[in-house]
Amino acid sequence: MPAEKMESQRETLEFQAEVKQLLDIVINSLYTDREIFLRELISNAADALEKIRYKSITDKDITDPELPLEITIEVNDRDKTLTISDTGIGMTRDELVDNLGTIAHSGSKSFVQHLAETDRKDLNLIGQFGVGFYSAFMVAKKVRVLTRSYRPGAEGCEWVSDGVGSYSIGPAEGLRRGTSIILELKDDAAEFASVDNIKRIIKRYSNFVPFPIILGGEKVNTVQAIWARNKNEIKEEEYAEFYKFIANAYDEAIYRLHFSADAPIAINALLFVPGENLERFGFGKMEPGVSLYCRKVLIQQKAEGLLPDWLRFLKGVVDSEDIPINISRETMQDSTLVARLRKVITGRFLKFLGEQAKDDPGKYGEFWRKFGIFLKEGAASDHAYSKDIAPLLRFESSKSEPGQLISLDDYVERMKENQNSIYFINGPTREMIEAGPYLEAFRVRDLEVIYTHEPVDDFVLTHLGEYKGKKLVSADQAGVELPELENKDQLEGEGLDGLELRNLTAWIKQALGDRVSEVRESKRLVDSPAMLVNLNGAMTSSMQRIMQVVNKDLGNIYGKVLEINPRHRLIKGLAALRLKDEEFAKLAVEQIYDNAVIAAGLITDPQGMVDRMYRILERALGE
Repeated sequence: MPAEKMESQRETLEFQAEVKQLLDIVINSLYTDREIFLRELISNAADALEKIRYKSITDKDITDPELPLEITIEVNDRDKTLTISDTGIGMTRDELVDNLGTIAHSGSKSFVQHLAETDRKDLNLIGQFGVGFYSAFMVAKKVRVLTRSYRPGAEGCEWVSDGVGSYSIGPAEGLRRGTSIILELKDDAAEFASVDNIKRIIKRYSNFVPFPIILGGEKVNTVQAIWARNKNEIKEEEYAEFYKFIANAYDEAIYRLHFSADAPIAINALLFVPGENLERFGFGKMEPGVSLYCRKVLIQQKAEGLLPDWLRFLKGVVDSEDIPINISRETMQDSTLVARLRKVITGRFLKFLGEQAKDDPGKYGEFWRKFGIFLKEGAASDHAYSKDIAPLLRFESSKSEPGQLISLDDYVERMKENQNSIYFINGPTREMIEAGPYLEAFRVRDLEVIYTHEPVDDFVLTHLGEYKGKKLVSADQAGVELPELENKDQLEGEGLDGLELRNLTAWIKQALGDRVSEVRESKRLVDSPAMLVNLNGAMTSSMQRIMQVVNKDLGNIYGKVLEINPRHRLIKGLAALRLKDEEFAKLAVEQIYDNAVIAAGLITDPQGMVDRMYRILERALGE
């Protein structure tokens, strides 16, 4: 066709009002992440390729059937142009007008209406309304679209606009099937004429598009979106390679979970538990490690809110066709769709951990030692999942070998008949717990006690409150109910009783003052002279240890009861000593109290204790 005739067939048309309004917002509003325009244009190209792939199956009579299905990107740094081409379904002249100039298919009216209703110029939402093409005007001062439809005999068309108020459209010769979008870049968008920058953007947002993306003769998207494939067809080496790519890792993953779901929401997910927990080495709090995709196009990298914060150690991808192609970070936090995603994925991962713990307890123990702190965080802080996390918790106990971990289910299965509580005790090490006075009553009754070593453990178990109808009770609580001893002979010697015992406890309370809330006879001490216990409802000793570390001036140990063993030689000797040498007896009481404080793992005044010990030694040696 002669150039003069082609030019005569070109006409200039006005954008519809809604499109003008949209373009004004796009061009004049500040946009913090302009590079997403390339993602939008590549996504549109991929959609066009998907449509022609379907058409080639249902309709054998199409234009250029031999063309490979691919996306080609050309960068011209000299002319500051960027071209995105595809061999997809293409458009006719009427489709160009409908898709790019009016609101018939673009969704422009809905988008503008949404902005008006929310009073937000949030262009992160642009893809949600199918208006991704217009994001090109964020970086381009002029956009040309060259396209030819797949329909046999269709003519090529050219669409041109500066995005101000009108566009021109006319015929174009020599075009193959598909669409090319040529962007003449704005002066402040020159960075998008850089091959390296374009490659970086493609790898970030469009790396898993299911069609080849060719840049400078090189295929850029070389890693497959294996999460969308049948897991039975994927080799272990492919999983390992993908993990190292997506997590930027060099180690091997401990666990891998690959699953799909259709209801209540469409999901393809591939999650990895890394080989190591970097938080425990002091590298700071991890960022979320799971990225959100929609049809293999990145929606948000390291998506906040996609999973609970206590699952931030997970690496991988979640792909859902139900998520809008471009949902903003702000909307991510409030989206009901994302909340449904979070519920499904979290529940599925916890179920997976339960299965792994049952199938291979040794490997689960490795996972627990590295990542158990995150599950404890969830159990203590996330009411929605604490009950689901509880069966996954692991601890040592008085019935386990050193280093051997048990579950709450293991404990419940071994509970004695008519035992209504699960007992636990906190201490820095197993040795320190077993050397203290708190296990004596449980040991003599052959009752199992869970050993907790981390400060968070008591928060977790206290927050849970109960497990399978059995109360979780700290062994250092004052109101612990224990069964009567079947054999009283297990308690050696006669003890103080009656008035003598009441006078002694009253005198000790007077001597110690407000350092203790009460002094009373112990029903559970066997070998030790005394111990400190917590009043019911008071914080456990481990919680008080945390408070003392935070507040070093915390002198008083609140809510403590001093229990004394009336059968112990030291307590019986104290009763006699106070009658003949009350001053010396007070020194002994204060030392007994400090010893009980130390046995509880709490902080006492070391200098005062040393001075007192010297005075006691002086009196003892002087006699």
